[in-house]
Formats: sequence, structure tokens, C-alpha cells
Amino acid sequence: MKSSTINKAELMRLGHYREHTAMMIIRQAKIIMVQRGYPFYSNRRLGDVPLSVVEEIIGCSLGNEEQDHA
Repeated sequence: MKSSTINKAELMRLGHYREHTAMMIIRQAKIIMVQRGYPFYSNRRLGDVPLSVVEEIIGCSLGNEEQDHA
């Protein structure tokens, strides 16, 4: 089953990003979600963000790589 969220570790594995870059992408996605009206994303402990928002930020789809793990 395809997950609709992604975290830093998954982003590092799927997108071949280094830790700091993955962390900044997740942080940016959380800011976008707060701006869109989801204030619970301002929680520092929350590490999962919607995959669609991350795809908007990086400009490509990550959905195909996740199907390998099904």
C-alpha cells in the first residue's frame, strides 16, 4: 500500500538526499502545511509530511520508487 506521507529517512533513501537537505525539505513542507491551515504541523516532533507537498517542493514524483517496497 502506498503511503501518503514521507519523513526525512524515507526521503534520504528514495531521493538520495543528504541528511541536512532532506531535513530542510521536510521543514519547508511543514511550513507550507501550516500556511495552508494545518497548525498541527508546527509541532517539532511531527516528522511525517504529505508526499504531495514534498513532490511540489522538489519538482518530481517520488511515487514510482515506493512501489518497489510493496
